[in-house]
Amino acid sequence: MNATSDEIKADYNFISDALIDIYDQIMRIEESEIRKSRFKDITAKELHLVHTIGLHDRKTTSEVARILRLSKGTLTVNLNNLERKGYITRITNLQDRRIINLALTSKGRLLYRAHYAFHRKLVEQCLKGFGGADIKKMKQALLNVEDFIGEVSSK
Repeated sequence: MNATSDEIKADYNFISDALIDIYDQIMRIEESEIRKSRFKDITAKELHLVHTIGLHDRKTTSEVARILRLSKGTLTVNLNNLERKGYITRITNLQDRRIINLALTSKGRLLYRAHYAFHRKLVEQCLKGFGGADIKKMKQALLNVEDFIGEVSSK
């Protein structure tokens, strides 16, 4: 059975509204959970910066700026705040002293794990009832969204 153009339009509208609502609700939940936790001193944006730095990667400042699509100046301000609050540390690269690697402190790793647990539950709920082929389609849909965001943000 083929969907009518009205059904397709309704599905597009539903998906558009759902993406907006999901983004908004996730940000509200994260802000609320931060305020109730021992990590009251950070913002959701700083939380996502901690998540991007990751547990073990030792990403460079340039890599993090590229991933988050931030200017190096904006990133530096945020890194200074996170370092002052005890979540991250900067490590000078021994092979090239111009390169700065980033690492999470024990406080930063604890925050990362708490944030990761929330997102893991979110993904498990999102994929509940889906099989392998459906999950691959969901992954492709999210890659399409990421591509679109990358195109729009690079203009």
